[in-house]
Amino acid sequence: MTVPRRRLLVATGSAHKLIELQRLLGDLPIDLVTLREVGITDESPEEGATFEENALQKARWYAQASGEWTLADDSGLEVSALNGAPGVYTRRYAGPDATDVQNYEKLLAETAGVVDRTARFVCTMALIDPANGSERTFRGECQGTLATAPRGEFGFGYDPIFEVDGRTMAERAPTEKDALSHRGRAAALVAAALRSDLQP
Repeated sequence: MTVPRRRLLVATGSAHKLIELQRLLGDLPIDLVTLREVGITDESPEEGATFEENALQKARWYAQASGEWTLADDSGLEVSALNGAPGVYTRRYAGPDATDVQNYEKLLAETAGVVDRTARFVCTMALIDPANGSERTFRGECQGTLATAPRGEFGFGYDPIFEVDGRTMAERAPTEKDALSHRGRAAALVAAALRSDLQP
């Protein structure tokens, strides 16, 4: 029996995240649509104190605005020596309009000479179906350490300074990164839930 395809709104303005999700969910009978494709130009509030609160807030806001099955995420880097910072402020650590390089350069400056360089990436994805009111969250983590200088040509965000087993995420091809990353692990849980939802 052929499973009918469903639309899933990916509630992000990040082209990098969209490309990752297309890779991670590409084998499912779903059509990923963007905010622009459903005519949404406004940005959801992001006022939570945790990744889960932010992911749910964004998913609820965009699901209500669009009426679409919606997937939103919030993710970031938690550094042990900084008591979990930058945390939910990861994307805007060096300011609201900061570039990736400005963000990780600020973090490297703040951890210069720090011995304990353990850190972890965390991602929470929220999946909301406005047709039945269901809300689910899925969490993925990736443990690693901070490098002392950026390395690598792949990835985005803090990938050039986040090491796993001696190599930064930016030194890994996209499919290798997917197998290790916080977003890849959260997306694997989402994919399993979607497969169940799409069963005829």
